[in-house]
Amino acid sequence: MQIFNLYESDDVLVEDPGLKRVINLRGKIVLKSHGKIRGKFANTKINIVERLANLLSVSGHRGKKHTIMTKKAAGKYCSNMKIVLDAFEIIQKKTNTNPVQVLVKAIETASPREEITTIEYGGAKYPQAVDCSPSRRVGLTLRLIVHGAYDKSFGSKTKIEEALANEIIFASKGASESLAVAKKNEMEKQANSAR
Repeated sequence: MQIFNLYESDDVLVEDPGLKRVINLRGKIVLKSHGKIRGKFANTKINIVERLANLLSVSGHRGKKHTIMTKKAAGKYCSNMKIVLDAFEIIQKKTNTNPVQVLVKAIETASPREEITTIEYGGAKYPQAVDCSPSRRVGLTLRLIVHGAYDKSFGSKTKIEEALANEIIFASKGASESLAVAKKNEMEKQANSAR
């Protein structure tokens, strides 16, 4: 079964062994779970393309605030999926490969393996390097890809579809033009110094 009757997901390979059980590529014609999938590790049961579209709903979200709000994606499923499908078309034209495979490669390349947390010992706070769990790696990478696309399209002539396609392509190649790859390198550098 193809995603939206357009893209094959059966032949998509996940090469990173840590992410194999977290990236869901089950084929569906319409990717819409209606919020019914709940419980522990619920994100692993939602298709990766649907997770990307869901994150587009409030793409300017940073921390605890919605710093940027525009009309590009205001929580409408149809408009979010249209952005993703248009971005996939652009990816297919530029790379001549399956865009779902390019997205999976981007997630594998741009997902951080380590991050830092703050521990308190004797009244003083210290940064400590910790391993990043597979589900957090995927969620963080998807969020950073959306943030990078949104930052490049906000207040410029670049459309959100083109910015998202470029961000996914750059992330799949490991190029530093991608916000997700730049943040990954920064996080791993900080974790390396906090060991």
